[in-house]
Amino acid sequence: MYIIAKRFTFSASHVIGGLPEQHPCARLHGHNYEVEVVLESAELDPVGFVRDYRELSELKEFIDEKLDHRHLNDVLGHDRTTSEVLAKWLYDWCRARWHEVAAIRVSETPRTWAEYRP
Repeated sequence: MYIIAKRFTFSASHVIGGLPEQHPCARLHGHNYEVEVVLESAELDPVGFVRDYRELSELKEFIDEKLDHRHLNDVLGHDRTTSEVLAKWLYDWCRARWHEVAAIRVSETPRTWAEYRP
């Protein structure tokens, strides 16, 4: 299996609903997010790619337009704006474009991440 990945970044705010009032994530806060898209294929195309990295620039454009410097509660339309939920939302968007997408990983900090992989 061939595996490639590419990372993208954005900054955004959110409030996670359903938490106790004293929980820090129940208050308005933000992160410098990192998103990694992972693609897998048993075979390479005629050039030798799983997929040309340049094609993934469409994800950068989507992130820049829809997520960067936005309030995620407004973007997603609800208050369950965890990294896990965001990973699944981005996975669905990517999978609709590239059949090789295997996973999306979302990091809020350099030491934490959530991954959606069906």
